[in-house]
Amino acid sequence: MPLPKAELHLHIEGTLEPELAFELAARNGVSLAYADTDALREAYRFEDLQSFLNLYYELMAVLRTERDFEDLADAYLARAAAQGVRHAEIFFDPQAHLVRGVEMGTVVEGLWRALGRSRERHGVSTRLIMCFLRDESAESALRTLDAAKPYLDRITGVGLDSAEVGHPPVKFREVYEAAAALGLRRVAHAGEEGPPEYVTEALDVLGVERIDHGLRCVEDPALVERLVRDRVPLTLCPLSNVRLRTVDTLADHPLPALLDAGLMCTVNSDDPAYFGGYAGDNFDAVRQALGLTEDRLRELARNSFLASFLEDDEELRASYLAEVEAYAFPAA
Repeated sequence: MPLPKAELHLHIEGTLEPELAFELAARNGVSLAYADTDALREAYRFEDLQSFLNLYYELMAVLRTERDFEDLADAYLARAAAQGVRHAEIFFDPQAHLVRGVEMGTVVEGLWRALGRSRERHGVSTRLIMCFLRDESAESALRTLDAAKPYLDRITGVGLDSAEVGHPPVKFREVYEAAAALGLRRVAHAGEEGPPEYVTEALDVLGVERIDHGLRCVEDPALVERLVRDRVPLTLCPLSNVRLRTVDTLADHPLPALLDAGLMCTVNSDDPAYFGGYAGDNFDAVRQALGLTEDRLRELARNSFLASFLEDDEELRASYLAEVEAYAFPAA
């Protein structure tokens, strides 16, 4: 049995495995530019964030119906559960679907078909976080939030993702203020390819409660000190960082240094179909590459539940934390 953990940085569209992509393409009469699953897998080699995003958006064409989104989410939850995930806070990108003529209701209702029964079927509690695409306009983000209003009983928070450089958090001040007024939790990608100033701006201007990625905070000692003092969680994605060349090799990953500095780090999978591994795979990879001790791994798992948006169910959070403390690592 794997170490119990929460996953807090997971894009549901990034869980689209080649086999499911071809299955949905056949179901919906969509033609893919790849001969077979092997050819598609070969395309999962990226030079940087943008080269990944190009393929990521291209493959979204196969997602058309509520059933498609349900199947996508259910497949992720099954894989996540098998790797020890007990709670998942799942990002989705509505603008990438709205622009294709897929309505907000189709996306949310489809995802919710899987999420709503996840505790019973997979033993995984869930939250849904709607992300704005930062390379789209601020006006588009506001329209997207407006379109989501009928579904806010199923949406816990908002996030900010896609191409970071040149799209500072301040661009989205207004939509984050509107989201806060609606009672939504707030997170944002910052400090992956963008500078540490984007992390500071996400905190000060957007009022975010977690930083997704945040690797480049190490370039600003005062920012690190603030993140430690305020216990701002970082949702790190080690295999993603290697695949997108943010770090050269896993052995170079700053995770140990971040933990030593007192930062509240978590380990997540980001877009696991594209980056070579789900949550448990990321834990295994950093354990092996960075020589993390059992205490460190337990700390990462504990952090994941402490950083989760479970304030509405502290009893559940406490039960997950108890599972972490009681976990017996298998003999080496």
